[in-house]
Amino acid sequence: MEFLVLDTETTGLDPKKDQLISFGAIRIKNRKIQVSESLELRLKQDFPIGPAIRIHGILSAGQALSQEEFAEKTLSILGNSILVGHHIQFDLEILLQVYRPFGLGHVPNPVLDTLSLCMRLDHGPLADYSRIKAEDYSLDSLCQRFGIETDDRHTASGDAFLTAQLLQKLLILAEKKGIDTFSKLIR
Repeated sequence: MEFLVLDTETTGLDPKKDQLISFGAIRIKNRKIQVSESLELRLKQDFPIGPAIRIHGILSAGQALSQEEFAEKTLSILGNSILVGHHIQFDLEILLQVYRPFGLGHVPNPVLDTLSLCMRLDHGPLADYSRIKAEDYSLDSLCQRFGIETDDRHTASGDAFLTAQLLQKLLILAEKKGIDTFSKLIR
C-alpha cells in the first residue's frame, strides 16, 4: 500500500473559525518513508499574528501560495492516495476551507487515522472509546511510547514525518494481529 501522511498547522483548533497556515505531507511507499518526497506549503493569509503562529514559527517559512495555487498544488499531491494523519478529520476540514470556493465539498480519498488505529489496536474494535484517556493517544504520547524522537514538532512537515514513523510502527502491530489489508485497517 502507498500512503500520503499529512498534517496542517492552523491558527487554532476550531475548523469552523480558525484558518490554515501550512500543509505538510510525506509519502510512504513499500513501507519506506520517502523523505525526498516530503514537502511543506504555506497558504497566503491575512490574519493577526497570534500565539499559534508564533509557536509554529511559520511567518518566516518560505513563500506563501495564493488560495488557488495552494488548492491546485495540494490536490495534485493528494491524488488518489490513502491519506493518513493523527486526528485527520480535523486536517481534512481545514483543507476543505481552501477547496470549497472551487467547488470541492469533500475529499474523496480513503482515510486512515493513526489515533483511531492505535486505540483499536490497544483496545479492540468494540471498545468504549469514550472511557479512554485522550492524552494517552496524543501524538507526543504515542511518539514517546514507540520511541520516536520529536525533533521537528509543531510544523506541518515535521508532524507529518512523526505520524509517518508512528504509522510504520502501527502497521507492524496490526500485521501481528492479522490486520494485513487496507480494508481490515479501516474497519
